[in-house]
Amino acid sequence: MAANPSLAVWDGDEYIDKSDQSALRENANLPHTPVTILTGFLGSGKTTLLNRALRDPAMSNTAVVINEFGEVGLDHLLAAQSDDTIMVLENGCLCCTVFGDLVTTLNNLYHAREDGAIPRFDHVVIETSGLADPSPLIQAFLSDPTLAGLYRIGAVVATVDAVNGPHTLDEHIESVRQVALADHILITKLDLLDAAPVRAAETELTARLHRLNPAAKISRIDDPAFDIGRLLRSDALKPGDPKADARAWLSAAAYEAADAHDHARHAHDHDSDDHDHHHLHDRDIASFCFVREAPIQREALRLLLDALQQNLGPNLLRVKGIVHVAEEPDRPAVIQGAQHLLHNLTWLERWPDDDRRSKLVFITQGFDRAEVEDMIAVLDRVATRTAAARARARDAR
Repeated sequence: MAANPSLAVWDGDEYIDKSDQSALRENANLPHTPVTILTGFLGSGKTTLLNRALRDPAMSNTAVVINEFGEVGLDHLLAAQSDDTIMVLENGCLCCTVFGDLVTTLNNLYHAREDGAIPRFDHVVIETSGLADPSPLIQAFLSDPTLAGLYRIGAVVATVDAVNGPHTLDEHIESVRQVALADHILITKLDLLDAAPVRAAETELTARLHRLNPAAKISRIDDPAFDIGRLLRSDALKPGDPKADARAWLSAAAYEAADAHDHARHAHDHDSDDHDHHHLHDRDIASFCFVREAPIQREALRLLLDALQQNLGPNLLRVKGIVHVAEEPDRPAVIQGAQHLLHNLTWLERWPDDDRRSKLVFITQGFDRAEVEDMIAVLDRVATRTAAARARARDAR
């Protein structure tokens, strides 16, 4: 699904996939439908949660993509069946299976909507399989010409089982990645724990999830205030929307607070073999925010992003940020990426506040945080010097 990273080039304003530039041009002016990715390990309650969501009237005008209809009990909800793969539910929600690959599914859904063959939808929810690593899926929406032209990532939601979740995080790196990449984490099955230790178990699991992903919002699904329909239709950031809240989307403050907490905890904890440090998969994931004080030239930004892709590659699970580009001082550039490839640059209409520093959030695997920060600092300096040298050479011609 993802584009070949070697074919992604910068045209001065954005990355263009040379393998299918015509598709990008064709889809450039079409509305981008937001997509929520619902992920979670096997047995974490993801399908039960989706069943609950499909009964919510708030899910009307939503298309839900699942792996198999048999996994979701839809019989009593069906109003009509338009074909073998798309069903229309009583609340106006569409439910469809993945036929062929995801690109084909979503492309067909989009054009069926535009042709009037199915009810109009304004949001998509994709339920991944329990063993799926969500990062290739995120990458597909950022790089595939069809998906990037018609859809955009709204949010990533992950379910974690309170009963088996801690053991799953210890044993399965896919579960760790699901948590690390999520914008919102849902703790399920707390009702199956004994009444006495449930509070302690929830506190310990929540603390671990916060260490893995400082910026994610964490909820328990049995909270009376929890609104599953609203969550699955949430839209993290809409570039071009003057009301878009880049601060909430980036959550840079959450990483700063997590850093302060970690420094305080380690200052009072001299036992390096405590329980926290036995979570090998947790240590393998680094989540942090890199802050650049000065604006960066457009050419230097291009060189920096290219160098990061080459040096981090598939270990760069996700990156997102807002950047102060020197040539565009009044509006920040929005950067999103996963694994090999960074998405086309988009722009916010204005800065969200008076803080105009560039802030990039990185989620990496297999790299120590300090190692990645040192690498970024070196590459930043090299890119800046190289861009300046190229500018002098052009001026001298």
